[in-house]
Amino acid sequence: MSIKIENLKHVYMPGSPFEKTALEDVNLDIKTGEFITLIGHTGSGKSTLIQHMNGLLEATEGKIIIDGEDITAKGTKLSDVRKKVGLVFQYPEYQLFEETIEKDIQYGPRNLGLSEEEIFKRVKKSMEMVGLDYDTYKDKSPFDLSGGQKRRVAIAGVIAMEPKTLILDEPTAGLDPKGRDDILNQIQILHKQYGMTIILVSHSMEDVGRIAERIIVMNKGRVALQGTPGEVFKEIDTLEAIGLGVPQVTYLAKKLRDKGYPIREDVYTIEQCKEELIRIFRENNA
Repeated sequence: MSIKIENLKHVYMPGSPFEKTALEDVNLDIKTGEFITLIGHTGSGKSTLIQHMNGLLEATEGKIIIDGEDITAKGTKLSDVRKKVGLVFQYPEYQLFEETIEKDIQYGPRNLGLSEEEIFKRVKKSMEMVGLDYDTYKDKSPFDLSGGQKRRVAIAGVIAMEPKTLILDEPTAGLDPKGRDDILNQIQILHKQYGMTIILVSHSMEDVGRIAERIIVMNKGRVALQGTPGEVFKEIDTLEAIGLGVPQVTYLAKKLRDKGYPIREDVYTIEQCKEELIRIFRENNA
């Protein structure tokens, strides 16, 4: 399922003293099955952009085409759009409210008017997809879980609606290193094993470099850069000029190049840097 954005503009509180343009002339094409990361400093337009992708915000100008349908057109049934595009807000565990994990995940599918049999299937499957065993966790209170586990339950609640695209706004915010790695690993499983299109908002350049297929960089409501991690992270000066950085290993590779080592400019993981150093060592000792 593709998402195509054409000339998107969004203005908050138009015509008032507080009028603010949050998005301006945004054009994007997100293909089925992609893993996209969206980065940008605070106020760059990331959250505003993702809320347009499932109709939570109405475009001031432009079009958003989901699976061939223009969702900005009058008469569009946005509830159907939200079945296709699931959005997990930052700190989603704050939205948990039921007494058991099973009941919390049931909430969305039940509001769709599904049968009890279908609700059961969806709850069990969504729990498995986020790495929570149904029999072990179904009767537990979500409030007795760790922060990372609560977040998995919240994500399962969105997955139970069976969206084709899953958007996650800073899914690792506030988690300890283990919780962060667990969530990122589960998101990668959703993408690789279940074929979901993933759009992930993040501030961590290391995480972005590790998991993204394509990076979209936002600045002042516009798309500043987009491309593979290698293509984006070699633009160190551009990223720093808009208040962002690159993975630490990319800075290391740059310092080594400055000292004369012929390391590629598109290095952004430890493994890539290691391979480059081994290559240079072998060439120098051939």
